[in-house]
Amino acid sequence: MVFSSPVFLLVFLPAVLLLYYLPLARGRRWRNGVLLVASLLFYAYGEPVFVFAMLVSILVNWLLAQGIARDKAHARPLLVLAIAWDVVLLVSFKYVATIIHALVPDLWWVPVLDRIGLPIGISFFTFQLMSYVVDVYRGDVEEPGSLARVALYVSLFPQLVAGPIVRYKDIADQLGQRAETFSDFARGMRRFVLGLGEKVLLANFLASIADMTFAESFTPVAATAWVGAIAYALQILFDFSGYSDMAIGLGLMFGLRLNENFDYPYLASSCADFWRRWHISLSTWFRDYVYIPLGGSRKGMGRTLANLFVVWLLTGIWHGANLTFVAWGLLWFVAIATERLLGREKADTPVSHVLTLAVVLAGWVLFRSPSIASALRYLGYLVGVGCEAVADAHTLATLRETCVVLLAGLVFATPLPSKLSDFLDEHRASWAELALQVLVLLLCVAELVSSSYQPFIYFNF
Repeated sequence: MVFSSPVFLLVFLPAVLLLYYLPLARGRRWRNGVLLVASLLFYAYGEPVFVFAMLVSILVNWLLAQGIARDKAHARPLLVLAIAWDVVLLVSFKYVATIIHALVPDLWWVPVLDRIGLPIGISFFTFQLMSYVVDVYRGDVEEPGSLARVALYVSLFPQLVAGPIVRYKDIADQLGQRAETFSDFARGMRRFVLGLGEKVLLANFLASIADMTFAESFTPVAATAWVGAIAYALQILFDFSGYSDMAIGLGLMFGLRLNENFDYPYLASSCADFWRRWHISLSTWFRDYVYIPLGGSRKGMGRTLANLFVVWLLTGIWHGANLTFVAWGLLWFVAIATERLLGREKADTPVSHVLTLAVVLAGWVLFRSPSIASALRYLGYLVGVGCEAVADAHTLATLRETCVVLLAGLVFATPLPSKLSDFLDEHRASWAELALQVLVLLLCVAELVSSSYQPFIYFNF
């Protein structure tokens, strides 16, 4: 089940809210129980078998966390066992089939691996479980919590399948006691509608441009290749940030405050700054659980670069087994390491902004392409290598039809819409903003009912 679907908007969410806010059942145990059951049903709707794999992983990590908290003498071996379990689970589902395909493609049982599939959101809930066990080991949480509470933390449906990655220490107290208020609910609804509009009205339309220009049948022209690269950069922004906005909004509707995951990343002044703004929960996870434990930047430049290499290699692999993701991660390593060596991490000049955007676009071409060869070919189109001089009629017609959405995407990638919202609030014109939210919601529902299914990009990871 996805947020941007009629069954979620018109059936699942209203039913969960109705049960959650029943006047005769206001206790925390009831409300947490409703959220837990709803979250498991939400996941089982799309993954009726893999929901059991998630539950088993939750149980294993919880039991090991209990042992870590109670038996300090054996805490480290138990931590290693928990991390090994999580890594093996993630690797087994996400990478083994690809590795075997590459090494021994003719084995008769290889097609069986393809049919097993990938549990949606396994990278996200596995990282959450790993951070939970590590935080228990470090003493960052007072106690490992009950099984029901940890199960709710991991399976919480607003952020289960595509983040943001939530840490147990940040949400444990909220799961135990929180105050649901009308103002939070209203803010949550506004945030949810904003995210829904980003996904349905922007990302889905931008996808049509990106799909056209990245297709093998595309007649390459430098200008249209640039439009396609920009369209994909905006598509993945609004697709993922839209999901995060919906997740944060849903959390507020249930009295939960989830951390921000995006901060206008395309306004970044450096590559390091970009990753302080893009997928914040992932970059900070790697910082706190990989980079700093390896030594961070405390042991000289050579060790710092080695640590950065490990982090970015793992970041690329986290996204998938395809070599394009590895190359994408290594591109970011080279860019950030170069900034570190030149002392340009905090640069804030027009040139640094342009160079950062160039790295971002090159990275997204790698990320979107099916192979490194395809990515290099597309990057060649951007500089006029191997492409036609004039676009064909079909390409020009498609671009004319989508230019308004492309321009809207460029505007919404900046703080201007947020500043307009603040302006309306200051001048007591909140009714105008409410009317706009209702209009966006109606447009989204109408579009979802009439259009084909467009999954979230990060469901693949």
